[in-house]
Amino acid sequence: MRIVPVGGFDEVGRNMTVVDMGEDAVIFDCGLYLPPIVELEEAEKVYTEKKLRSIGAIPDDLILDRLGIRNKICAIIPSHAHLDHIGALPFLAYRYNADIIATPFTIEVLRTLLDDEKINLKNRLIPVHPNSTYYIKGKNRSYKVEFINITHSTIQTSLIALYTPEGIVLYSNDFKLDDNPVLGLKPNYEKIKEIAKEGVKVLIVDSLYSGDERKTASEKVARALLEEVMLSTQNQGRGMLVTTFSSHIARLKSIVEFGTKLNRKIVFLGRSLNKYVASATRINMCPFINEIELVSYRKHLEKRLKKINSSRHEYLIVCTGHQGEPGSILDRLTKNKLPFQFQDQDHVIFSSSVIPTKKNIDNREKLDSKLKKRRVRIFNNIHVSGHAGREDLRDFVNMINPEHIIPAHGGPDKTQPMINLAEELGYKKKFLHLVRNHRYVDI
Repeated sequence: MRIVPVGGFDEVGRNMTVVDMGEDAVIFDCGLYLPPIVELEEAEKVYTEKKLRSIGAIPDDLILDRLGIRNKICAIIPSHAHLDHIGALPFLAYRYNADIIATPFTIEVLRTLLDDEKINLKNRLIPVHPNSTYYIKGKNRSYKVEFINITHSTIQTSLIALYTPEGIVLYSNDFKLDDNPVLGLKPNYEKIKEIAKEGVKVLIVDSLYSGDERKTASEKVARALLEEVMLSTQNQGRGMLVTTFSSHIARLKSIVEFGTKLNRKIVFLGRSLNKYVASATRINMCPFINEIELVSYRKHLEKRLKKINSSRHEYLIVCTGHQGEPGSILDRLTKNKLPFQFQDQDHVIFSSSVIPTKKNIDNREKLDSKLKKRRVRIFNNIHVSGHAGREDLRDFVNMINPEHIIPAHGGPDKTQPMINLAEELGYKKKFLHLVRNHRYVDI
């Protein structure tokens, strides 16, 4: 068996891993690298495969042609709906004669991406519910795949257990261990323990925060932080705006519930929020849909903001722009490109953290500077991570007891601490694989 790290092992994003089983092969994830996308949006916002390859925004999957693997691909299995895991599929999936198999929410988000780009893939899109089993048809045999529910910062994230002739490959990229999720199911510990008994040959594991000596807090902690800021501050008569990840449906649920307690009309602004909320609604996982107004078209958006501007104390704005992304709703508000002007002591709540790339850090600094000039009250980092910390990973590895470990989700600065942790747990170097993009491992 050969594991080919195509993307996401030199950078945070652009995730794509291939398991070559001889006659057949399977792709896990196919995502974007977002920093060059942000720069492209500033200039021209033209998305083509050629352009995205040229700026390094999509995985360099041409390695699969050189290795003779491309025509073996019998399935593409994304783990969840984040763009760094599915965002490249509209541009690359056509190269493979393979179904795309994922949880219903992930499939619905992918459909919206395809609609946005006006792309019609020939690949079948197959939704599989969390904690379900699916059989992939290979050249001469079938392969069992289990979608094991796990928690993350978007709904219906899965650990993917691929049953190969050599043993189980467990793809766990991204996840956290949250026993108190605000929306959706708990981690399926029973199934995790069951596959551990059967024997996991290879664990490909989210190691983004493997160097952080902590246990990642539950989403209920972020909910409590939001409650404290939204319900316990002097906001009467003030404007209130919350910005967060559009895909974080559980976080949006909490924001809406506290906005309702404030008796504010809740308005979601922007196409990205509309995309994810609409996708969640189609699978009946958006319990707050009747409590909000979704505004995405420019004329409607401008008309609504004029109304909000004159009676800001009646409204809660939820919008994009927490990373300071150029062109986002919050960015345009701070540049006076929309008919809403921040006033002294308005509340701006960042229910997010800054994704630590130079571009994001620079963009956020510029955004914060503009907000401070308007004398608004900024509430920062009202958030908990969606990724496991070092102590979660210790428990996870002990629970699974895999034979081989391949750290994922970043370059060596992110993945080397996972190797160190595994050595702490008694693993010998020959079973630990610190890989980079295109440096495959034979197991």
